Amino acid sequence: MSQTPLSQKINSLQTSATLAMAAKARELKAEGIDIIGLSLGEPDFNTPDFIKNAAIQAINENYNSYTPVDGYAELKEAIQLKFKRDNHLNYDLSQICVSTGAKQSLYNVASAMLDPGDEVILPCPYWVSYSDIVGLCDGVPVEVKTNIEQDFKMTPEQLREAITPKTKMLWYSSPCNPSGSVYTKEELRALADVLQEFPHIIVVSDEIYEHINFGSGHFSMAEFEDMYDRTVVVNGVSKAFAMTGWRIGYIGAPTYIAKACTKLQGQVTSGANCIAQRAVITALEAPVEKIKFMIDEFANRRKLIIDLLNQLEGFECNEPKGAFYIFPNVSAWFGKTVKGKTIKNATDFSMLLLEEAHVATVTGEAFGNPDCIRISYAASEAQIKEAIKRIGEVLM
Repeated sequence: MSQTPLSQKINSLQTSATLAMAAKARELKAEGIDIIGLSLGEPDFNTPDFIKNAAIQAINENYNSYTPVDGYAELKEAIQLKFKRDNHLNYDLSQICVSTGAKQSLYNVASAMLDPGDEVILPCPYWVSYSDIVGLCDGVPVEVKTNIEQDFKMTPEQLREAITPKTKMLWYSSPCNPSGSVYTKEELRALADVLQEFPHIIVVSDEIYEHINFGSGHFSMAEFEDMYDRTVVVNGVSKAFAMTGWRIGYIGAPTYIAKACTKLQGQVTSGANCIAQRAVITALEAPVEKIKFMIDEFANRRKLIIDLLNQLEGFECNEPKGAFYIFPNVSAWFGKTVKGKTIKNATDFSMLLLEEAHVATVTGEAFGNPDCIRISYAASEAQIKEAIKRIGEVLM
């Protein structure tokens, strides 16, 4: 057989660029090369002890059975409390669905909502998996280009121009992965005003970095009364609680969407991990102040990496208001040759940094912006200093 019998859908699916770069970095590490990994969006903190202790207690209490498809009632009550306390949002338990991470939540929503040819507006840059999830569910991603001058945020005029009769959804993240940009209440209101003219469009608001916010404040599109019934809020515990491997995400949504996601999940994965769910109850019920030490440290690292990058030639940086990424424009290097390698685009630049500086980043092409690279500062200050020093030495 000359070709494998895989589906056209899976053959056309891209490998996650962040995971691919992390795998490449691990390969080089296995060869004995000292790689500094600034590619993954993973906090370098341990999960707080009070959360781990809750998991241990759940094990000792013999939580080991299948869980309800949409999550334990106690966890949904904790999510309900979190939405009300942090976001001023009131959801019935029927409007909440717990999944195996926010990524599954996004896929559930796309699969439940999209028919072939439906268009989904994606302000660029967007999280690396948005476009492929939309395509996997037979939707058509519609990219709206933004730039560093507009802080990588889509304007109402751009939104209006992108809408067609086939537009079904708008997806965005705030704080944004990869840019760290945060939409203000006023900016979201301006987008919502445009959407009032198109009442059939559903909004997916990815708020996984909600708590990693450096003073600008967090606001959810669903807080607007005229957007509540057409907004799906996606969140989880991976980032702010340093629980990436625990794999718990959730949505707050109109009841018909939450029930559709539960229906889908019942045929695909069933309920999320029982021990992780019990631990997340404790995490969400705790005051946000219990994780503030991590947010304060990210703020210190943000200042450090911006100061260091601004000393390098050809790095144009905005000041991210949230998350733990910097998304510098590096197009000034395109067309130049470094270490015998000609840099044609952000992918070439990112590979140069990996192979010559031994620093793993991610090309902006994966996020819909080919002029930038994403650098995660979810690493120690020592690692950040050494990484930028190595990059500077290679580019000198």
